[in-house]
Amino acid sequence: MREIVLDTETTGLNPNDGHRIIELGCLELINHLPSGRTFHSYFNPEREVPFAATEIHGLTWDDLKGQPIFAHQVDLFLEFIANDRLVIHNAEFDLGFLNAELGRLNLTSIGLDRAVDTLKIARQKYPGAPASLDALCRKFSINNAMRDKHGALLDADLLAQVYVELIDARQPALGLSAVTAGDVKEIRSVNAHRQPRVYAPSQEELLHHRSLLKKLTKPIWLLE
Repeated sequence: MREIVLDTETTGLNPNDGHRIIELGCLELINHLPSGRTFHSYFNPEREVPFAATEIHGLTWDDLKGQPIFAHQVDLFLEFIANDRLVIHNAEFDLGFLNAELGRLNLTSIGLDRAVDTLKIARQKYPGAPASLDALCRKFSINNAMRDKHGALLDADLLAQVYVELIDARQPALGLSAVTAGDVKEIRSVNAHRQPRVYAPSQEELLHHRSLLKKLTKPIWLLE
């Protein structure tokens, strides 16, 4: 099973106010385990970055001027996520921004039903408890000491660890590896040459057996 953990950083809180994505990070999970494959890009938002947003992610307009615009990376992004399930913390926020960017390019939007929202899972599982990414990292003893600022790929990595804890899938494979057809052939080959073991009855067992036979009336092997 392939899933994509996804996170964005933006210039503000609402794409309807003209705010844009400035960073996108995606991390591939196979059977809930990181495969090592990622997609990551910064973007030129084609607008100023408010100071309030910079305080969260540390990125300024000067940092982003030389980065590609979203349109130049969108094909690589869509190829990476393919049609697989997306794991997002507060999916409405990230998909709102992604769909705004896709809409500018007349591309098909991503349905909310395609996303697993870890924020909703956390709130349902632990009602009344803090459900931010930092709070969940503390709850599950996940080291987030390097997160002095938000970062899309860093947050996707932390979220992947949180997600596994939320769905109780920390050890989905139990360390078992698949057995190939060649392995089975080799096992059968070894067993085929093993000499059959002979377990002869003892004298005492033979005496008990004869005594039992004398007690039987009309044994089936004598009936016509």
